[in-house]
Amino acid sequence: MLLRTSLEDKTLTTSNPLPPGQKEYPSFDRFGLGRFASRFPYDTDNVNLAIGGDANQPLTITAGELDSLPRVEQVSDFHCVTTWSVRGLQWSGFRFSDFYRQFVAPITKPSAECQLVVFRGQDTYSCSMYLEDLMNDDVLLADRLNDEKLDIAHGAPLRLVVPAHYGYKNVKHIHAIEFWESDRNYRFPYPYPDLMNHPRGRVALEERARILPLWVIRPLYKLLMPFARRKHNKHLRQHLNQRRQSGT
Repeated sequence: MLLRTSLEDKTLTTSNPLPPGQKEYPSFDRFGLGRFASRFPYDTDNVNLAIGGDANQPLTITAGELDSLPRVEQVSDFHCVTTWSVRGLQWSGFRFSDFYRQFVAPITKPSAECQLVVFRGQDTYSCSMYLEDLMNDDVLLADRLNDEKLDIAHGAPLRLVVPAHYGYKNVKHIHAIEFWESDRNYRFPYPYPDLMNHPRGRVALEERARILPLWVIRPLYKLLMPFARRKHNKHLRQHLNQRRQSGT
């Protein structure tokens, strides 16, 4: 079953004013923390989600099992914590809430105290979200962008889409989802300080980081953004060239 966002909803989504501190950017480039610029997924063709954590029964979910869920298409804006935004991206995938209710709750059976969810990517990046935020209707496990299968730049084979939260919460190349009662098994990727990872990272409330005030974090991120963008694009070009040369 395919669920589509109505044209009226699309218009409202793409015409919303930008959130505080954001500026529209003309393209949706590969972007992220500098350490991960040269790290890429090892398998972009197959979905194998390892579900675990403080759970009674670990589980592995494949693409075929995800396909049993209603497919959802939605148009939403993407807001990077470094102050740039891209409007009107068309995602296709599966609601996290449907995924949780069909597979996680009845099979893996995490305890009621498991409110911290950690997403781990094939490129070794990881980030945490609160379960209550993930149960919103616009949170997707997405495998398509703008009517095309996800590519390496944007999270193949599967990524998280959480429009109400900054981009660093939208983990790409997901291979594991863990449900924990506490953060004892999760830390923001080394060597980045944990203050860069706000517990929720909500765009509307400008939860960009812990402790540091916005008058510090906004200009700092704006200053670093062009260097990070160039670094990620450079390594992506090199990676794609190597793949072409090797015939993979």
